[in-house]
Amino acid sequence: MLQYARVWIPDPEEVWKSAELLKDYKPGDKVLQLRLEEGKDLEYCLDPKTKELPPLRNPDILVGENDLTALSYLHEPAVLHNLKVRFIDSKLIYTYCGIVLVAINPYEQLPIYGEDIINAYSGQNMGDMDPHIFAVAEEAYKQMARDERNQSIIVSGESGAGKTVSAKYAMRYFATVSGSASEANVEEKVLASNPIMESIGNAKTTRNDNSSRFGKYIEIGFDKRYRIIGANMRTYLLEKSRVVFQAEEERNYHIFYQLCASAALPEFKTLRLGNANYFHYTKQGGSPVIDGIDDAKEMVNTRQACTLLGISDSYQMGIFRILAGILHLGNVEFASRDSDSCAIPPKHDPLTIFCDLMGVEYEEMAHWLCHRKLATATETYIKPVSKLHAINARDALAKHIYANLFNWIVDHVNKALHSTVKQHSFIGVLDIYGFETFEINSFEQFCINYANEKLQQQFNMHVFKLEQEEYMKEQIPWTLIDFYDNQPCINLIEAKMGVLDLLDEECKMPKGSDDTWAQKLYNTHLNKCALFEKPRLSNKAFIIKHFADKVEYQCEGFLEKNKDTVYEEQIKVLKSSKFKLLPELFQDEEKVISPTSATSSGRVPLSRTPVKPAKARPGQTSKEHKKTVGHQDGCSSQIVKVLNLYTPVNEFEERVLVSFIRTIQLRLRDRKDSPQLLMDAKHIFPVTFPFNPSSLALETIQIPASLGLGFISRV
Repeated sequence: MLQYARVWIPDPEEVWKSAELLKDYKPGDKVLQLRLEEGKDLEYCLDPKTKELPPLRNPDILVGENDLTALSYLHEPAVLHNLKVRFIDSKLIYTYCGIVLVAINPYEQLPIYGEDIINAYSGQNMGDMDPHIFAVAEEAYKQMARDERNQSIIVSGESGAGKTVSAKYAMRYFATVSGSASEANVEEKVLASNPIMESIGNAKTTRNDNSSRFGKYIEIGFDKRYRIIGANMRTYLLEKSRVVFQAEEERNYHIFYQLCASAALPEFKTLRLGNANYFHYTKQGGSPVIDGIDDAKEMVNTRQACTLLGISDSYQMGIFRILAGILHLGNVEFASRDSDSCAIPPKHDPLTIFCDLMGVEYEEMAHWLCHRKLATATETYIKPVSKLHAINARDALAKHIYANLFNWIVDHVNKALHSTVKQHSFIGVLDIYGFETFEINSFEQFCINYANEKLQQQFNMHVFKLEQEEYMKEQIPWTLIDFYDNQPCINLIEAKMGVLDLLDEECKMPKGSDDTWAQKLYNTHLNKCALFEKPRLSNKAFIIKHFADKVEYQCEGFLEKNKDTVYEEQIKVLKSSKFKLLPELFQDEEKVISPTSATSSGRVPLSRTPVKPAKARPGQTSKEHKKTVGHQDGCSSQIVKVLNLYTPVNEFEERVLVSFIRTIQLRLRDRKDSPQLLMDAKHIFPVTFPFNPSSLALETIQIPASLGLGFISRV
């Protein structure tokens, strides 16, 4: 490193500062003589162990490049400085990094998303125009049409980075450039799903006024002429705990505040609503109003979007009735009788209103909020519960009702977006939680950051692996780089004896607690895994070094949230409701569904253990016993797995009959030995898959060796 070379040195306030070398560096030197840009001279001590020199600064002519890969030196200070120059000096929020678009959230509306801008990017190559979300969307659309390959756009980043808005602009681009294949204005319906999902799935956090508290993957379907014909949405990891608890300066889901702001409307009189500060479930954060947002006006937009998607006024009122019921349920209070039992005050107003709205009997609901049923092989006991257990059960019921309502709405949105026209191709847009770290981090942040670890791993493999393969294919001289592998962190979380494994084990213990779980974590991982630490001043918390940051998690509440126990008798009371919509929310918990009618939303609950009663009686059907036809017998589960893997979803019902699966089951039902798929040592018989002609060529089907199905032969 020679005199006058410019370098970056770490700074506690500005992160990185630029400096100039005053004297040539010679191997063995322990100190560099530097001069900062403001003229101050300093001695910079090199790390005696690594002796690593500070990163070099790029020439001024390269600063402000619209593609980071054009920089001579591509390291953290160079990237941050380039983004800063573009954002501060030129008000440019977008920058490329090869095939990746980097976006800075300006926290204000910019006039760069109009239809004229969309038209300007339509048909253009990605590198010919300034970086923009529309350029990425156009590239995906063009590759889908040109290469006839489905595309996906992954929108990732930390909480508050602007992921949801970016996903919406990408969807708007597709809706504008592709047009609709019919007079039904499908593109308008696709866009109308956004305000509905934001009202029931977004909330104010300390970082973001409109934070998505669920993950969403939406597939936009196109016909052979590449016009929009419909869409399908899958949701992940709804943050149910927000329904019953909000941290300081945060809010519950927007829809609750929209309802309270619209309480004076004549049609809402029967809901008995009032100010958001009246309800326990909406006042805990102490921040019921978002600056610049009119919740009453947002409610109008939500209702208009519901109407556009075919959700009738009567169903809308049913939704609002259930949401109002949840708010009143949160105000139900319990009085302790002794340490093991409690009661609800007689003629308790919040519970009376809840029961009226839900169409259930007051006495039944009051009884089962304060009692639980325990079943043994021969007898059934009714046991009172303590005040704390009753409050937890009340909150669990509220979360369960909300989660089922959320899923019901997603299903109805998907029905409205479903197309009868055969889909030729699709573009997927993934908008999932960003990495989160707050002052207090609990089970929700743990699940969110775990999901982001998996997403980051996928991103690394995709970007680095594909880019380097492209270099090799074009025979460009290139030294393969080892990129950061976060598999050790993923193993810490999900492997045997990992954090989740120990959590599930503790949930099964009769006297399992957050404290004993914490001790098991320390005994298993402390000083044995470099990514796991224990805070100095706490025996009820742990630290994980994630790819983005170190996060301290508080153990309190982990077991309760992972169990997510809802007492079966409370659900039975709701199922007996005279109010038509309410029992509809719980239908899927009882009925056995076929593998050909899997739920379209592909939902995954936040907790890893299923919602369940305290203990199910023998012979009873409860949620944890729900199985698809394909999983009722081990002999057919692998068949269904193969068919699911290699059959396009929109052709599955046409090609694979439920009767086929049942035929296999009947043939093997009476066998006493362990059944093998289609063949074992005693019996060999042929089975022909009843496929109709399909666009899927048989030659393209590759059955993984790991499934152990090598004996299946093509006929």
